[in-house]
Amino acid sequence: MTHGAPSVEPVRSARAQLGIPSGATCRMASVETAAEHERILREIESTDTNCIGPTLRSVYDGQEHGLFMEKLDVRIRNHDREIEKMCNHHFQGFVDSITELLKVRGEAQKLKSQVTETNRHLQDDGKELMGSMEELQKCRVQQRNMASTIDKLSHCLPVLEMYSRLQEQMRAKRYYPALRTLEQLEHTCLPRAGQYRFCSIMAENSPKLRTQIRDTAMTQLRDFLESIRKHSDKIGETAIRQVRGHGFMSDLLTPPPKKKLQRLSQPEAVKTDIIDGAQDLVDFSPVYCCLHIYTVLGLRDVFENYYRKQRRKQARLVLQPHSNMHETLEGYRRYFNQIAGFFVVEDHVLHTTQGLVNRAYVEELWELALSKLIAALRTHSSYCDNPDLVLDLKNLIVLFADTLQGFGFPVSQLFDMLLEMREQYGEILLKRWNVTFRQVLDQDNFSPIPVSTEEEYKHYTSQFPVQDPELDKLPFPKKLPFSQFVPKVYSQLKEFIYACLKYSEDLHLSSTEVDDMIRKSTNLLLTRTLSHCLQYAIKKKNVGLAELVQVIINTTHLEQSCHFLEEFISNITNVPPDSANATKLYGTSTFKDARHAAEAEIYTNLNAKIDQFLQLADYDWMAPVPGGGSLEASDYLMDLIAFLNSTFSVFTNLPGKVAQTACMSACKHISTSLTQLLLDPEVRQISLGALHQLNADVKECEGFARAGPVAGFQGDTLLLAFSDLRQLLELFTLWDWSTYLADYGKATCKYLRVNPHTALALLEKMKETSRKNNVFAQFRKTDRDRQKLIDAIIKQLRNLIAQHHT
Repeated sequence: MTHGAPSVEPVRSARAQLGIPSGATCRMASVETAAEHERILREIESTDTNCIGPTLRSVYDGQEHGLFMEKLDVRIRNHDREIEKMCNHHFQGFVDSITELLKVRGEAQKLKSQVTETNRHLQDDGKELMGSMEELQKCRVQQRNMASTIDKLSHCLPVLEMYSRLQEQMRAKRYYPALRTLEQLEHTCLPRAGQYRFCSIMAENSPKLRTQIRDTAMTQLRDFLESIRKHSDKIGETAIRQVRGHGFMSDLLTPPPKKKLQRLSQPEAVKTDIIDGAQDLVDFSPVYCCLHIYTVLGLRDVFENYYRKQRRKQARLVLQPHSNMHETLEGYRRYFNQIAGFFVVEDHVLHTTQGLVNRAYVEELWELALSKLIAALRTHSSYCDNPDLVLDLKNLIVLFADTLQGFGFPVSQLFDMLLEMREQYGEILLKRWNVTFRQVLDQDNFSPIPVSTEEEYKHYTSQFPVQDPELDKLPFPKKLPFSQFVPKVYSQLKEFIYACLKYSEDLHLSSTEVDDMIRKSTNLLLTRTLSHCLQYAIKKKNVGLAELVQVIINTTHLEQSCHFLEEFISNITNVPPDSANATKLYGTSTFKDARHAAEAEIYTNLNAKIDQFLQLADYDWMAPVPGGGSLEASDYLMDLIAFLNSTFSVFTNLPGKVAQTACMSACKHISTSLTQLLLDPEVRQISLGALHQLNADVKECEGFARAGPVAGFQGDTLLLAFSDLRQLLELFTLWDWSTYLADYGKATCKYLRVNPHTALALLEKMKETSRKNNVFAQFRKTDRDRQKLIDAIIKQLRNLIAQHHT
């Protein structure tokens, strides 16, 4: 069939499918039917044979399929005619084409032979090339494999190198860099390397390595904590020694204006020296390393809590003092060194770890330490009875406080406690000086100090301010009025003041506060310690009148030296003694009280001596009235007068009033004692002769009084001591009862000092004597009259007493 001829195959196919013989005559259809058939034919012509089923079904659905078949035959015939025309038109060309094709077949056979030959030659020539190409292919494969290997190795080698570095760091115990390397290995190198077995092994080992690093770091931290616990005392010792060596911490509290700028840099320099010394003893790197490791692991809070908990435990151990710490200064020093070392370390950790510990935590620990430290010091210092140890302890506390203050810790409570300890120190000083004063008193000979040369005189005057121009003029040898007790006591008073001053040093007190503290302590020493020692010396049983006299002289000179002590305190404290706030010394009253006590003891001892002589009195109370001539005084009384004369000769160095009072007291005591002898209840009978003997003794006493054993009495003042006894004896020896009874109660009465009770008691003793000695008195008119007279006088005396009482 010629190209371009209409296709009749769809039409024929449709006809065959319809089963209608060609040439059948169909009835004429309407115009619509014809148009529909025309549409179906066009569709059959233009549609693929496989898809004409639905189109043909529409023909069968209608009633005009016969007519359609006719139209289909007409259309097929038309197409056949057109095909034939087309084939006729192109037939010659087809023949020509076949002829040309036959020619081409011959040429194709030639070409095939040439191609075959060429292919043979090509195959022969290409065998060598193919061998080279195969070799090239192998090389390219190897090259590609090598490139791939290099690429993989470029990703794996950093992993291996980093893992090797990690192992090296672990062996070298550089755990923080190892942890950083492990982190880089996990997050960077392993993901790039790919899925290899060794990478999987490394990834599986990473948690184990991390745990190993964490545990090892914690072990190193425990070793560090143990190390600083052992070396804290050395660190504290270094810190305190640095502060003592520079001596600037105290100055920082009240720095001079001109030197303030210079001082500001020194604390930092000393702190640097202290920290350097601490780092020489303890390696702080485990703390930093462990902190970094736990930070990288995300466990910083765990580490901080653990570190603080362990340090709190160590703080409690450090703050627990030894039971015998109070026995030696070394015990206190170790205690302070440990505490200072602990807080030097904490301060260093605070400033170098960026939050491992904070200021609130350190301040909380310091408050705990202060409370424990002060309580321990109060307890242990209370056992101390050595002032030198207390003073050394005070200096140690000041150094400790200055050291910690240099690191920014508040230490005011420590200085407050030092002021409390000052009271204890003062009490210990008082106890020591009490022993010293007792020793001085026990060793004193209570005799004026003999001075033979000018050097000796200057030696004593340098120890004690002697203000006596008359004594200076006397030639050598001469005697100082006081005994060794005076310069020794004065020197000890100054030593006590120096001891008080030593404690006040470095306590950051003003001059006024120091002056007040010293004066109050000195007042306690004078009014309590020295006063008690003087009382002890005065009240001792073996102290004689000469010793008491010397005590009075000594206390007089010490009293006069009190203003020198005032000046001495003012000179060392730079506070004028006349300052409004200055405490006055009570030395004057102390020495006055001691002198008065010595004076009273003199009077008591003198009277006791007089009593000893009076105990020797042996009166014959029934002695008869002597005949002509005067009676002599009793022997005991003569000895007593001799004793009094020698005693009062020693009183020449006493103040006048003391000697006069002692003499008057002695005379009164003699008079009172003689009167008591008369009135002694055991003496029930007294004769007139005994009264005459007593009268002779009183006259001897009056002669002693008139002789003026002590200067300073005006007229017969000393005789007044015997006036009571004198009037009583005259009343009985002169038997002047009429005058006594007539003038009793009048100011001009001759026997004004005779008490009617005393007279009555003595008269009744005489009545008893008269009654027993004159058994036959009723047979003698004179004796009867005397007896009646005595009875009458007794009756009048009783009436007089009754009237006086009413």
